[in-house]
Amino acid sequence: MAKQKPFTYLQKYVAALATALLALTPHAMAAETAPDPMADARIVGEQRCVECHDTEKSLFGHTQHARVFRENPRNETEKAVCEACHGPGSLHVADTHDKSKIIGFDKDWETPIERQNAQCLNCHKGGQRLHWPGSIHATNKLACSDCHNPMARFSANGLMKKAGITETCQSCHQQQRAEFKKKSHMPVPEGKMTCVDCHNPHGTSSKKLLKADSVNDLCYSCHTEKRGPFIWEHAPVRENCMNCHSPHGSNQDKLLVQARPMLCQQCHSGQGGMGHQMFGGNTLPGAMTGLNTPTTNLTAGSRRTISRSCQNCHTQIHGSNSTSGARFQR
Repeated sequence: MAKQKPFTYLQKYVAALATALLALTPHAMAAETAPDPMADARIVGEQRCVECHDTEKSLFGHTQHARVFRENPRNETEKAVCEACHGPGSLHVADTHDKSKIIGFDKDWETPIERQNAQCLNCHKGGQRLHWPGSIHATNKLACSDCHNPMARFSANGLMKKAGITETCQSCHQQQRAEFKKKSHMPVPEGKMTCVDCHNPHGTSSKKLLKADSVNDLCYSCHTEKRGPFIWEHAPVRENCMNCHSPHGSNQDKLLVQARPMLCQQCHSGQGGMGHQMFGGNTLPGAMTGLNTPTTNLTAGSRRTISRSCQNCHTQIHGSNSTSGARFQR
């Protein structure tokens, strides 16, 4: 009998995937066959809802949803106004204590996140939300109502839960909030930018929800002079802007991840080459205080370590188009 060939990597992957699907099938079938507690509910109309929810009525009237649903509904669902999002309310009217009889957009209401988001995506699908399924926010069980409040107008646009986009994002992203308070930062606190200028919170095909295929492509959308092409390219610049810059904020000049010349020295070490020439084979403290130079003025520091440091000479550090700019000096 011929010896059986071993499984290829793809065959092993398919076999493992099939096993996993078979293991999940009973749970999936149970979820599909579970009775919907709202299956027999019928629409009762907005007037019946506001008999109890008078506060929500006054706040909701200022929103774009209210204007569309009341004045220019596109279909029968939108004509239901409140029930367009919360589902038919007849069973809820009969038993207001049973939370399963209506769709609630509140963590205390215990409506599954998937069902909440599905209600929103009935209208708000495609476009900016094309990549929502599988996005980091979706996989972390973030509900649309965690960022948006469709029942009240707290923000100028977008029906955000906070006064603006940045404030809403920073309610979770505390690290980035702290970075924007550093000495050198993107102009987000000043209101010249918001988080969505660089990120799409509803999902993208790239990492970190970036609105471009790569970090560099995103940076080039504003910093076009750094795009090139250049005759002489600086390898770490071409690879990733974040090799040298912090995207949100830094206590160093120009959003640098480290002060110059130490930043340059991460690649250009003191074991020969540029690092060796820079300090004359001696120490950085000596170069900064003038102890490396044969002069009577011991307080005079080296010009290679003051002001813009290495860039005092290598001015075109992002790239040069000069035929003699191999060392980015012109």
